[in-house]
Amino acid sequence: MSATDHPATPALISGKALASRLRAEVRAEVRALREAGVRPRMSVVVASDDPATRVYVSSKAKTAEALGLEFTVVDLGSGASQSHLEATLDGLSRDPEVHGVMLEFPLSRGLDPDRALRRICPEKDVEGLTPGNLGLIAAGRESEALLAPTPQACLLLAATQGELRGERVAVVGPGRTVGRPLIHMLINHGATVTVVTEGTRDVRAALEGCRFVFVAVGRAALLGPDQLHDGQIVIDAGINVNEGGVCGDVNPAVYPRLAAYTPVPGGVGPVTSVLVFRNFVRALRLQRGENVHDR
Repeated sequence: MSATDHPATPALISGKALASRLRAEVRAEVRALREAGVRPRMSVVVASDDPATRVYVSSKAKTAEALGLEFTVVDLGSGASQSHLEATLDGLSRDPEVHGVMLEFPLSRGLDPDRALRRICPEKDVEGLTPGNLGLIAAGRESEALLAPTPQACLLLAATQGELRGERVAVVGPGRTVGRPLIHMLINHGATVTVVTEGTRDVRAALEGCRFVFVAVGRAALLGPDQLHDGQIVIDAGINVNEGGVCGDVNPAVYPRLAAYTPVPGGVGPVTSVLVFRNFVRALRLQRGENVHDR
């Protein structure tokens, strides 16, 4: 299908069914590990007083319990120093009883996230944000890395609409946690990638001819009829909270002109949430010396 040949009714790319299937796979993996005598344990570190963070951590704890793994929260509060934060991450990375480590964002003002992330062992980095994992992806050694969950989710959902290899695609927003790793992952999958930044002068022209458009900026209604083209497939990883609830980076007014799109909420988000725990299982197997290149 070309960017100009699109169905009268665009396809809704829901993440719920995929997330359900992935959740069942992770639950089975965790059960097998427990039967082998392993006690899977993940730890998340909080260093802020952000109320939304508490909600996210609570949700992850419930998911972990449902999957059968232990989940501990190390809450350093809003007054934690950089040295305390780094020492905590160091300790968890060295602890053989902890198999996955997460650093919950945002951090309190004054804390350096880059310095903190460097203290997490790459083989326990379930969010795929340490320089070691990002470097492997950029080097084309994706099979050896733990991948950031949101870019993974974007690729899995895009794949439901066809092959990426050989396609022209665009990434709008080269942010550290989504856009930048996604760019390298798309290249690794054989796509031809256009990157749209805040300095791009003509967004519509940049997106012309791109079958897939991935957007992860965090600005409501950033892309609409004036930027997107008929028949494109849009994967929206933006999360914005306003008076009407949660919305993405794409203006819904453009939906009828698209070939397919992910809704917000209900698209990328549910898949991302499960992939954190699939990463955890992969991390644990890496630590056990197992070959996970084909998993």
